[in-house]
Amino acid sequence: MEKAKISTHQLFVLIVLFELGSAILVPLAVEAKQNAWLAILIGLSGGLCLFLIYYALFSYYPDIPLTEYLQKILGSFVGKILAFFYILYFIYISARVLRDFGELLITVFFPESPLFIMNALMIIVVVYTIRKGIEVLARTGELIFIIIALLGISGFILISISGSMHISNLQPVLEEGLRPVLKTAFTTLYFPFGEIIVFTMIFPFLNKPEKVMKTGLYGLGLSGVILALIMTINISVLGVSLLSRTQFPLLSTIQTIELAGFLERLDVTFMLSSVFAGFFKLGVFFYASVEGTTNLFQIKESSVLVYPMGFIVLLLSILIASNFSEHVYKGLEVAPLYIHLPFQLVIPLFLLLIAFIKNRKGKDEGMNVN
Repeated sequence: MEKAKISTHQLFVLIVLFELGSAILVPLAVEAKQNAWLAILIGLSGGLCLFLIYYALFSYYPDIPLTEYLQKILGSFVGKILAFFYILYFIYISARVLRDFGELLITVFFPESPLFIMNALMIIVVVYTIRKGIEVLARTGELIFIIIALLGISGFILISISGSMHISNLQPVLEEGLRPVLKTAFTTLYFPFGEIIVFTMIFPFLNKPEKVMKTGLYGLGLSGVILALIMTINISVLGVSLLSRTQFPLLSTIQTIELAGFLERLDVTFMLSSVFAGFFKLGVFFYASVEGTTNLFQIKESSVLVYPMGFIVLLLSILIASNFSEHVYKGLEVAPLYIHLPFQLVIPLFLLLIAFIKNRKGKDEGMNVN
């Protein structure tokens, strides 16, 4: 493992930026219509439960990442195979996040630019940062977090005083009952909240490991509340009908701001916030894939992997879908059931059960010896 340490504040910032990531781009939980905010909060409660599973595994193995304690729990052979699949999972999500932001940039801001060029520019910055290590990524996050917070607060104030919000768009609450909301909440459980499993590769770097649970729950909770608030604002401004037809609803919401006949077209604030947040989500997933590969194959210097793995992520981001519609379909319909479910829920629960049994057995044997 890299010899580095990050503070609890830096971990908190990374979690918040990571969770906002690509979630602020899409019409999250739009299937619940005007109750999208409620679906997000219910999904958040499930995400907090998933985090407690990951924390329980970390508490058994506080000094090593996921790819290493897989081998201790399942044995060297099976553990290495499963660790390899987790690395592939992290690489795949890295490519998806990169594609998300490449599509955003060419759709809204640079329509004449090739997708490959946009993705290449972003992955180059990420590769350079990750090559410097987790401490550099964490310190950068502290600065960017302040910028995004200021932009977010300013945007909320401007939208509020512009008169674009209509609370009536949020009514009626639970018009079709709770079932559609719960069904939608199930999807938000995996995206974005369940993706925090990638932090099992980062927890060992915390300088105060006893504060992992508190920091993680606070970070996850704050990001969930922010996402629910963003969707509430989007619905109140755009309405459910327009929201469901919009690729990037937050951008459309910001474009409605018009004050005193001159303060308008604040698209740049959206671009800065989304690209910054996307950078950290991509950075965390990419770092986990590099560090996991280094750990699994016992490579002395992770820096030798950064450039080739960056190229793999770049190439995969282009190949995973032929167009944006296919990319969205795979992300919303295919990935939750066939990819996120096993890697975020089924396997961690299985690992926790075995770890619990092994730990209990070890304690019993120790008591018998005494």
